[in-house]
Amino acid sequence: MKKVAVFGNAGGGKSTLSKRLAEITGLPLVTLDLIKYKPGGGEVPDGEYKAAHDAILPQDQWIIDGFGSLETMWERLAVAETLVYLDMPVLRHYGWVTKRFLTGLFVPPESWPKDSPLLKGTLNSYATVGLCHKKLTPKYRAYVNQVKATKSVYHLRSLRDVKAFYQSVGNQPRT
Repeated sequence: MKKVAVFGNAGGGKSTLSKRLAEITGLPLVTLDLIKYKPGGGEVPDGEYKAAHDAILPQDQWIIDGFGSLETMWERLAVAETLVYLDMPVLRHYGWVTKRFLTGLFVPPESWPKDSPLLKGTLNSYATVGLCHKKLTPKYRAYVNQVKATKSVYHLRSLRDVKAFYQSVGNQPRT
């Protein structure tokens, strides 16, 4: 496990899983929201984001957490040798977006840029959950089925799957 793309719908636990995976494996963690957004929540120019993203891909090791953009998502999935797809039930995504909002009232979300607007980010996440579920989830599912013969694919659909994934990775030797 050297280049790991963690992906899935908003509020699906990507950041939590990515952070834990980095702790277990010692691989460097890249959080795309910290590259794509400025402090305060504004987006960086597309070219700047793309250049930063493209500079990461040829590196020897990484865990990349997040979406970024549709273009960079598919580039990243092509380069990654390990795919971790969080495909939870859609109601769980809405619930976890709500939980992140309520927790964020007291402690800012760790993987968000400093001073990002919590309410605006939450409302965007709610909209993204529905849109992603309709448009991207079927494409993600087809993609992981297509590449599972050539890549290490972890298609996690439940909390039980996530727990088994942690145990599996924890039993692998570090490289």
